[in-house]
Amino acid sequence: MIAGAGAAWADVDTRTLGRTGVQVSPLCLGAMMFGAWGNPDHDESVRIIHRALDAGVNFVDTADVYAQGESEEIVGRALQGRRDEVVLATKAHGQMGEGVNRQGNSRRWLVREVEDSLRRLQTDWIDLYQVHRPDPTVDTEETLSALTDLQRAGKIRYFGSSTFPAHEVVEGQWVAKERGLSRYVTEQPPYSILVRGVERDLLPVAQRYGMGVLPWSPLAGGWLTGRYRKGMDASSAPVSSRAQRIPARFDLSLPDNQRKLEAADALAVLAEEAGLSLVHLALAFVLRHPAVTSPIIGPRTMEQLESQLGAVDVVLTDDVLDRIDEIVPPGTTLAAADAGYAPPSLTDASLRRR
Repeated sequence: MIAGAGAAWADVDTRTLGRTGVQVSPLCLGAMMFGAWGNPDHDESVRIIHRALDAGVNFVDTADVYAQGESEEIVGRALQGRRDEVVLATKAHGQMGEGVNRQGNSRRWLVREVEDSLRRLQTDWIDLYQVHRPDPTVDTEETLSALTDLQRAGKIRYFGSSTFPAHEVVEGQWVAKERGLSRYVTEQPPYSILVRGVERDLLPVAQRYGMGVLPWSPLAGGWLTGRYRKGMDASSAPVSSRAQRIPARFDLSLPDNQRKLEAADALAVLAEEAGLSLVHLALAFVLRHPAVTSPIIGPRTMEQLESQLGAVDVVLTDDVLDRIDEIVPPGTTLAAADAGYAPPSLTDASLRRR
């Protein structure tokens, strides 16, 4: 069940980020929980980042919108003196402060916001600059052209997408080829045992185009930590800032979340039978998919980080993987709210009615 459990983290093989040739650790440290969205203690957050780096993690992912820039500031502080050893990723798209144009995927905003991220991160360049969500109001060529110019200016080394539907990934690759622009080299989708919808088309599409895949929320927002067990009701559910921000993903009165509770409990039982923590089972599952480069772990505390690092040493047998498939069938996302992005064709009724 566990291969090389005694090996040092530094001995773990790295993985190539898409076709870039850049080598990254098999786990990426996500910084969403550093700052007001999770851990407000900057000193402790810096210590967590340093512990991850010391353990062999060389890949750090954040975003401008995480606590409105606070996460980037913490990461920037933590990387002082260690910047060269880290592949640093951030994102833009979400609303930053007041103003109708302080968001989105337009050239106007991306060219402005990359400078703000560079300042907050205290760096001269960003290794991977990601478009955080699709923007149906912006032409794909507009976004790719702006990103290509930022790359040629040395502000960013590569760029990627996050939570793009498969058809938009294909469109991005086609536009880049047709217009002679640089292309998205990575995609960052939601992917976990409870959120397997991307197995239907997004992951095969990413493989076809040689894109690195950086799954976010491989622990399903905490559902796969062992804290959610059968018999729990709304009054006894774990309390977190994330649950308060996005109740649709955590409200146990909703049928979708009851299905998640049933699955999480069954997976916890499976992990116990296999002699593993549920955290290791969940991360090892995502790591096993051949399309995946580096799942993004998002610890809020040092204890959470330590509980996740060992997952790279876990190899799940086919019997365990088959049991997982029985609990949550391949290609299934149990709750629609976990998909990460709802296209306007679903959210805007006027687009469905003549």
